[in-house]
Amino acid sequence: MSPLRSGIEERFRATLVLVADLPVSDVDQPRYYAHSSSEERLQWQRLSEHLEATAARAVAFLDAVGLADFGRVAGLLHDLGKYNPDFQARLGGASRPVDHSAPGAAVAIERYGSQLGKMLAFCIAGHHAGLANGVNGRQISALVDRLGGAVSSPDPIWEREIALPALLVTPRLELRSDMVGFCATFLVRMVFSALVDADYLDTEEYYAGLEGTPKVRGQHPRLKTLSQRLDAHLDVLLTTAPRSAVNDLRREVLTHVRAKAVESPGVFTLTVPTGGGKTLTSLAFALHHAMHHGLERVIFVIPYMSVIEQTARVFRSALREDDGDPAAFVIEHHSTFDEDRITSRESRDKLRLAMENWDAPIIVTTAVQFFESLFANRPSRCRKLHNIANSVVILDEAQTLPLKYLRPCVAALDELARNWRASIVLCTATQPALGASDGFVGGFENMRELAPVPRNLYGRLKRTRMRHVGTMGDAELADRLRESPQVLCIVNSRRHAHELYGQLETAEGAFHLTTLMCARHRREKLEVVHERLKSGAAVRLIATSLVEAGVDLDFPIVWRAEAGLESIIQAAGRCNREGRANEGHIFVFEPEGRTPPTEIGQFADASRSVLRRFQDDPMSLEAIFAYFQELYWCQGREALDGKQILRQIAERQHSLDFPFETIATEFRLIEDFQVPVLVPWRGESGDDDTAERLLHDLAYAPRPGRIARLLQPYVVQIPPYSRSALLAAGAVSAIREEEFGQQFVVLENLDLYRSDMGLALADPTY
Repeated sequence: MSPLRSGIEERFRATLVLVADLPVSDVDQPRYYAHSSSEERLQWQRLSEHLEATAARAVAFLDAVGLADFGRVAGLLHDLGKYNPDFQARLGGASRPVDHSAPGAAVAIERYGSQLGKMLAFCIAGHHAGLANGVNGRQISALVDRLGGAVSSPDPIWEREIALPALLVTPRLELRSDMVGFCATFLVRMVFSALVDADYLDTEEYYAGLEGTPKVRGQHPRLKTLSQRLDAHLDVLLTTAPRSAVNDLRREVLTHVRAKAVESPGVFTLTVPTGGGKTLTSLAFALHHAMHHGLERVIFVIPYMSVIEQTARVFRSALREDDGDPAAFVIEHHSTFDEDRITSRESRDKLRLAMENWDAPIIVTTAVQFFESLFANRPSRCRKLHNIANSVVILDEAQTLPLKYLRPCVAALDELARNWRASIVLCTATQPALGASDGFVGGFENMRELAPVPRNLYGRLKRTRMRHVGTMGDAELADRLRESPQVLCIVNSRRHAHELYGQLETAEGAFHLTTLMCARHRREKLEVVHERLKSGAAVRLIATSLVEAGVDLDFPIVWRAEAGLESIIQAAGRCNREGRANEGHIFVFEPEGRTPPTEIGQFADASRSVLRRFQDDPMSLEAIFAYFQELYWCQGREALDGKQILRQIAERQHSLDFPFETIATEFRLIEDFQVPVLVPWRGESGDDDTAERLLHDLAYAPRPGRIARLLQPYVVQIPPYSRSALLAAGAVSAIREEEFGQQFVVLENLDLYRSDMGLALADPTY
């Protein structure tokens, strides 16, 4: 018997049992269904079954944070509007518009009041369209309009098929007096997330059963197993590493931090100088801490997409992941393409979204994906939020959060730690002054340091000397770079890197790294640079800030264009990294005739002031603290919440008419919008056809989500106007434009892509 037929017969037998169990008077009652598959109704999913199953999943998601009843009510009411003959006709093929979400939202307010009921109503009414504004909706009808419209009453039979809790108890949450509204919005988002994920999963299971292809989820190694693997890996690294001051310090830091895992959950700092082994040390802490306190996963948040693949690869290697299943338990999640648009073509009755719901033990994601999801309103982006609760969140390079959104980001992290059983680790060599005791309004309270006496660590790991050398033009700078056989120069823009490399490209060992190269190309280039550095060959590398985090390079001399002190110190982390020389040298210069981007200019002004005040040791903890205090003070409280997100929420905390849709639209960490171009890079050898094969598959694949993720290492992000020029010149073309618009634009004129410079944008007709 075929799996499909077997699945149908099992459901048929289950239906017979249900009918047999009903009182005789109930057999003739109308049947209501949640999902249809064909004209044969014996295969359709009973509505009551779907509501109960969704509720059970939502309960499981929210039980650990004390909101099980909220999950149950949301699950039972979310599709209440399907108890409607018009909707049942739609399942049979009729074209009748029916709002099946609003009736359940109305019942939630009727049964549970204008506060708890209203918060549930946001979730229920938005489980397809997204969380709406309370009033004055934009693209989504506002909640007040949906509830005030002509909401058809569901068939009263629903009360005989599902049983709602008699009352809801107000959750016990730790509230800050100035953040009551923010806390309420977080509750709504978490319940919404649990509901959406539960709904997707049950629908997915139903259709997978019909097709005889059940989805296998959640079969991951336990955190204890992963922790044991990591400990074994670290033991090998530390015992085989040569004895040196740097390696001795790494051993001490790891041992000390791992022992701190027993501390109660909350907000932690891990302040370790660059090169001190923060990445694997923080993962070791997170796994031990999660095991000790019953937390479910580790979420590693990285500021740069250029580093995410490398970090995930390090984790997989350390944890010895099964090569046969590359996504078994370390999930990379970042947004190169418009996932909503791609995955909408993959859905069947709202299922099979390729968006991960973060149900793996280890997630590696970007700050953009993490924080924009916490302030999002779309179901596909919010689906994973409930899995951030009850987790350890490691914020790598915590100082890189954009100033305009700093206060909302801190508020979100603080709320996760206060009320959602999350531990937050701010992991960086340049710890920002984000504590309430530092004078940061709404800052963290009771932060605990994991590293052993950071001031001592900085003294022991001091391997470089920094000095400001004044203004310097490109010609003079190129001459100075030629004087050193191994030297790194970091500038603030792709254009500057391009033009400076043009003056140096004939020098021995000249290399150029830029985000105009695809990630796969950059990785190959870095491997060559790394090997030349080890062998003592000449390397004169011109790069942008992409090499400042997570890139293991060790130069004796580093030149850095003026920027924020945290960026300069990150650059210094690529200098004398392993302590091979007595002292490395960092030269900070002001590029002649070049105006930095506005925010970088603000950072540079603050760092210039600190460099003058702390000339003897501008990389000390005292200098770093002074820098961040000056930066935040100069910006002012309002500028650190540039879109007034916290104010918008606070103004509506009494009415609960929160502007979810407006906030989701306005919260964009990266406002310099870039668009992707796919490059069929064949590698330096020219014989790697991986990208070409993936592009060929993309042209025909019915569900391109998986292929899109595999193509991300071959993407170059450029401004929209540059891509428009390339399209107009015929240098690029869009794959399946009628379906996906310009999501998948591929480079056709390969002469525009150089192995030393990446994608050339100056002349698209070349």
